[in-house]
Amino acid sequence: MAILKSDSKQIEVPDGTPIQLAADELGVMFGCRHGMCGTCQTEIVEGIENLSEPNEKEQALGATGPFRLCCQAEIKKGTVKLRV
Repeated sequence: MAILKSDSKQIEVPDGTPIQLAADELGVMFGCRHGMCGTCQTEIVEGIENLSEPNEKEQALGATGPFRLCCQAEIKKGTVKLRV
């Protein structure tokens, strides 16, 4: 199991799953949920190495460095902390 967390809450998710639902519970704002609008772009403050590599949709919307689209990223393992 992996852990997705913010400053105030944490949620366990199975390794290798999209973080979208857990991020929604943590308070991340979503628009289209398909990697087209960029609304869910969130700063990863800890554990970015535990996420999948940025895909083409993320790269096209400028989600680089510590920023990722929560509708596209998958947590491989470990703990990832979001700035919400």
